[in-house]
Amino acid sequence: MNLGPTELIIILVIVLLLFGSTRLPKLARSLGEASKEFKKGVRDRDTEEKQAEADPDKPVTMTQGELDAMLAERERRAREDTPPPPA
Repeated sequence: MNLGPTELIIILVIVLLLFGSTRLPKLARSLGEASKEFKKGVRDRDTEEKQAEADPDKPVTMTQGELDAMLAERERRAREDTPPPPA
């Protein structure tokens, strides 16, 4: 399906009517930031996978903050999974 200039103008007018001229730049900015963050995440994951393949014996390291967050999440899930004591 090819979109010509007429179809693109119609779509732009509909989007402008739906979101208004003040919210449209904010919407475009947030979509751009989301796209940039997604691409960065994919690129970082690919880099990490290549590093892991290059040196499989290298130990996994994390910061103290990451460790604390992981342990807090594990404890939260354990509390959710534990049934309440009988009354």
